[in-house]
Amino acid sequence: MGFGQGLSGLNAAAQNLDVIGNNIANSGTVGFKSSTASFADVYASSRVGLGVKVAGIAQRFTVGAVNGGGGEYDIAIDGAKGMFRVTDQSGAVMYTRNGEFMVDKNNFIVNAQGYRMTGYPAGAIGANPVELQLPTANVAPKATSTGTTVANLDANAKVIYTVDTETAAAVPGTVTIAGTPYTFTKDTAGTLTWLPGNPPDGVYGTPPNTVTLAAGQISVATGTGSLASIPGLVDFKAAVVELGKPFDPKLSSTYTNASPMTVFDSLGNSHQVMQYFVKRPADAAGNSSYDVYYTMDGQAMAPTTEAAGVWGNPQEFTFNKAGVMTSAPVVNLSFATPGGGATPADPINIAMNYAGTTQYGSAYKLVAKPDGYTSGEFSGINIGGDGSLVASYTNGETQVVGTIVLADFSNLQGLQPVGNNAWTETAASGQPILGQPGTNGLSKVVGQATEASNVDMSKELVNMIIAQRTYQANSQTIKTQDEIMQVLMNLK
Repeated sequence: MGFGQGLSGLNAAAQNLDVIGNNIANSGTVGFKSSTASFADVYASSRVGLGVKVAGIAQRFTVGAVNGGGGEYDIAIDGAKGMFRVTDQSGAVMYTRNGEFMVDKNNFIVNAQGYRMTGYPAGAIGANPVELQLPTANVAPKATSTGTTVANLDANAKVIYTVDTETAAAVPGTVTIAGTPYTFTKDTAGTLTWLPGNPPDGVYGTPPNTVTLAAGQISVATGTGSLASIPGLVDFKAAVVELGKPFDPKLSSTYTNASPMTVFDSLGNSHQVMQYFVKRPADAAGNSSYDVYYTMDGQAMAPTTEAAGVWGNPQEFTFNKAGVMTSAPVVNLSFATPGGGATPADPINIAMNYAGTTQYGSAYKLVAKPDGYTSGEFSGINIGGDGSLVASYTNGETQVVGTIVLADFSNLQGLQPVGNNAWTETAASGQPILGQPGTNGLSKVVGQATEASNVDMSKELVNMIIAQRTYQANSQTIKTQDEIMQVLMNLK
C-alpha cells in the first residue's frame, strides 16, 4: 500500500513544482496570471487513503502593477475587472490581459502573436465588436459655419462721427464798455457781432494795453491789441465741430478697434475675416452704440455692402447704461465666392454669436472662436481611460476612431488557457460580459502603460522550498516501504 501513496505524493509534488516553475519563468511576462496547484486525497473502500491527486490548477487573477512609459499603443487594464478581446488569424476569439500592442502593415492594432484587438466602431458603442484599425486617409476639411466672439468695447473710447458734427455750441463773450454790458460773437474770419449793438468807438483799456474799436471792429490802423485789454472780459468760445469720418478699412482713424479671425472654406483654404468696431454717438435715451463692419480677405462681407467706395449697412450693436448688450447677439455673415475663380469653393455662411459682449469702462478685449479647419494627415493616437481611441491630425484636430471593448466573466476560473498569455471561454466560464472600459463595473484603461505579471517571487521561492521538502518526504516514504518489504522477504 505505501508504495502507491508515495508515488502519488511524488507525482503531485512534481506537478506542484511544475506550476511554481512556470510562475517563476513568467515573472516578467506582461499581464501573466500566476497559478496554484490544488490537491485532494484519494480513498477507495478502505479507511486508509490511497494517496493524493492534483484536483486542479487555479489561476490567480489578481492585478499586477501598472507600469507607465510603454509604447504608443501599449494599454494596461487598471483594475481586476476586464480582459482584452482579441481575434487570431482564423477569427477565433480569445481574451488576454497582455496589453503590449503595436500596429501591423494594414494598420490593425495587434499583439506580438498577431492577434487583433477588437472594439466598438466609432460612434457605435454597444454594437458588435470589430477588429480595430487606425485611419490612413486625411481628415476632410470643415468649412466654418459658426463662431463665438466675446468682447469688451471700451465705454471711454472716443466717438467717431460719419459727418461733420457740432459737439459743443458756441458761447458768446461778455464785456462792459463805458458802463454798458455787451455780448459778442465771432465768425471764422474774426468779425465781431455785438448785442445790443455796437459799442461806442474809442480806445479802451489801460496803456500800454489798449484796444481801439471802430464801427464795432478792432481798428488795427489806429492801435493794436485785443478785447482782452478790456478789464472783466469773458471771451467768446467758438462751437466745437468734429469732422466726419466715413468708415474706410484702410484708414485707422475711421474705426475704434479691429480684430482678425481665421475661417475656412469647403476646400480647407483659410481666409482672414476682419471685424471693425466703430463707436457711434449715444441715442436720445443715452444708450451707446457701435457699428461693426466686416471684410474677408480685404473684401466687403455681408451684412456690409460696398459700392463706389462707400460702406453701408453696418451691423449695429447697442448697449444700455449698465454696459450690457441689448441688440440681437447673432450676426449672420456670408461671402459668396471665397475661393474666387481660381479655386472656387462653396459660399461661406457664418452664424457669429456675440452673447456676453459688453461695453464697460475698461480696455478693449476680444476673443473669437470660429469652428472649421483645413484637412490634416493622421499623426498619432491617444488612448482615453474610457477606452476611446482618439486620432490626432496634423491640422490640430482630433476624432474618436473606435473604442476598446473589455470582457468579463462570471467564472474566471472556468476560462481555458491556450498559451500566448490568452484564454478562451468555456461552458464553465459562461459567456463574456462586454462593455466599454469604466462602465458596468469594468475597469478603466491606461494608455502607454502595461500591467506587470502578478507573480510574487518571494512567495514562489518559499513555495518551491516547501514543494521540494514534500517531494523528499514522499521519496523517503517509498524508501522506508522498500526496506520493510526487504525485511518481510528475509523472514521467509
